[in-house]
Amino acid sequence: MSAGRPARLAVGVVSAGRVGSVIGAALAAAGHHVVATSGVSRASVQRAATLLPDVPLRPPDDVVAGVDLALLAVPDDVLPGLVRGLAAAGSFRPGQIVVHTSGAHGVAVLDPASEHGVLPLALHPAMTFTGRVEDVQRLTSCCFGVTAPEPDEAAWSVGEALVVEMTAEPVRVPEAVRPLYHAALAHGANHLVTLVRDAADLLEKAGIRPAERLLGPLLSAALDNSLRHGDRALTGPVARGDAGTVATHLRVLDAADPDVARTYRTLAGRTARRALAAGLLPEPAAADVLTTLQEDR
Repeated sequence: MSAGRPARLAVGVVSAGRVGSVIGAALAAAGHHVVATSGVSRASVQRAATLLPDVPLRPPDDVVAGVDLALLAVPDDVLPGLVRGLAAAGSFRPGQIVVHTSGAHGVAVLDPASEHGVLPLALHPAMTFTGRVEDVQRLTSCCFGVTAPEPDEAAWSVGEALVVEMTAEPVRVPEAVRPLYHAALAHGANHLVTLVRDAADLLEKAGIRPAERLLGPLLSAALDNSLRHGDRALTGPVARGDAGTVATHLRVLDAADPDVARTYRTLAGRTARRALAAGLLPEPAAADVLTTLQEDR
């Protein structure tokens, strides 16, 4: 196998969840041969039938044994035990590529497999998955966080080549910063959903519908502006220093949903400090806003 471009590989996928089924399908589309997958739930079996047609369902140890590339696509907390179990069962062999898709872990979690002579890689797709066919196409605009053993440049090249073959973009993430990398992505993606749903719920409490239609253009523009312009995209009463408006917001939010009001206080404080640091908000105005946010807690 060339370090720059993997040969056609026999792939085993553990398991056919939302991520594993899609990555398996992407590897198949790149010319690799998915020979087995695992799945117990009805949803996993259905995903396998849709995205990995004619691929047999087998127990995880059978899926991994004998393949060139073992793809371990299981939840973060499940991964360490799975790797230890497969290693104890003798499923790994020298020369295999063992890839996991967890964002929280680097390659150290694969140490039990590495003791059997495998090439360990962490390839985390920075995207949310539904487990549907359209996810395979979405990989084209997706980045993968790639972690390989250091300083093995050939291993990094294999990981990057696999990502490129799936039409995605590889981004190197050193082992030491893998937890911070994952925390950043989770903070942005997961909490964005919470923020959007809280805003929609408040609009519906005000009798304003459809909330999603109202929010869509506004939030899409805010996201685009923030990615393009950074802190210069900050706007609204906090970034302008309108402490009176902030006080009104707190009053109505406390009445509508105290939990959301607490979130507003925290995020507004963070916004004020970012605006101040970016030179968008004068210090006296920032002080007024921050004082208002602390009042009547």
